[in-house]
Amino acid sequence: MPLAGLISLLVVLLLLSAFFSGSETALMSLNRYHLRHKVRAGSRSARLAEQLLKRPDRLIGLILLGNNLVNFSASALVTLIALDLGGEPAVAIGTGILTLTVIIFAEAAPKTLAALNPERLALPAAMIYYPLLKITYPIVWLTNVASNGVLFLLGVRDKGDDLHSLNREELRTVVHEASTRISSRYRQMLLSILDLEKVTVDDVMVPHNEIIGIDLDDNDREIETTIADSQHTRLPVYQDNIDKVVGMLHLRHLANTSSRSFSREILLELLTEPYFVPEGTPLSTQLVQFQRRRERIALVVDEYGDIQGIITLEDILEEIVGKFTTDPSDDESDVVRDSPNTFLVDATANIRELNRSQGWVLPSDGPKTLNGLIVELLETIPEPLACLEIDGYPIEIVESDDNRIRSVRIGVRIKPGSKSE
Repeated sequence: MPLAGLISLLVVLLLLSAFFSGSETALMSLNRYHLRHKVRAGSRSARLAEQLLKRPDRLIGLILLGNNLVNFSASALVTLIALDLGGEPAVAIGTGILTLTVIIFAEAAPKTLAALNPERLALPAAMIYYPLLKITYPIVWLTNVASNGVLFLLGVRDKGDDLHSLNREELRTVVHEASTRISSRYRQMLLSILDLEKVTVDDVMVPHNEIIGIDLDDNDREIETTIADSQHTRLPVYQDNIDKVVGMLHLRHLANTSSRSFSREILLELLTEPYFVPEGTPLSTQLVQFQRRRERIALVVDEYGDIQGIITLEDILEEIVGKFTTDPSDDESDVVRDSPNTFLVDATANIRELNRSQGWVLPSDGPKTLNGLIVELLETIPEPLACLEIDGYPIEIVESDDNRIRSVRIGVRIKPGSKSE
């Protein structure tokens, strides 16, 4: 072959080497989830790429087979060209030039380009590799058997699709990374859905002492007043105290009765069976249970059967989408700025709600209210003006009585630290 033919063939081999190197990086850099989206959209090249990536050992074997074949062939051609041009001394010079050329033009440049734009190279390359793999399958299979055998002896096992599955925390990272494509509102909703398993009914329920219901021991006038003033459509009906629930009353059913005057007998006829759930139930589980049972409200009970609070479907949905109803009680904020660096806080406020609304990081894995957190730490109900520090937040007791703390003053966080008096 004339010298010009050898040089032309060498250029072709270098281009093939660049193709093999770049396409390997591109295929391995593909976003698997975006690739699956394109497959569902009907992209043939994406479908072929997904098929190839299901067996990466075969794909890598094919690429290495082609890459090494063209590189060794290029090395042999350089030797022939060098001998033709300058004899044996030129072989060393040709080897050095070929090494630099391969590193720059057949390795670094195409791999960098492929890493920056993987889809532009990977999907067209898949159209070539798929039939090529069929043709060279026997050689690739033998190569894979040998390489997998070595890996097996070294204790390396194929984990299959588990390598690309995501846990909840990794999904949170994906949602955060997609901030430029998802609005902050929808991003927060997605994060709230992922956190449903970590939040229990205890965290969002209306506590025992705040449950509004109908006491059958009251007279008819008091019951009528309770119904008329209620901000809720469903009320528990009990005898003497909330732990003795008789049933649940839907006020719409009461309004639909033909009787114009209130009747205790009609009220009792309209009661439905109360639905009880154990404390500690994750919100994700409770949401499914509400859907299965076609219920919207449940009473939360402890291990002794005592009612701890009440949970509604609305409470769970608000954990995902935020507040979407107008409640007069919501207008009274639990937090009031007392000075540039301090806040006056109602001690009955829920710690999770405080953390969410104020951006604080008070411990929420124990007691649910600020009052409970302080009392648990001090093991007593402190007097007004008593001071303590919880995780870097200076806290001063503003008002308290014999059985609970009513309000506290919380300062700006100084430093993360352990709970201390």
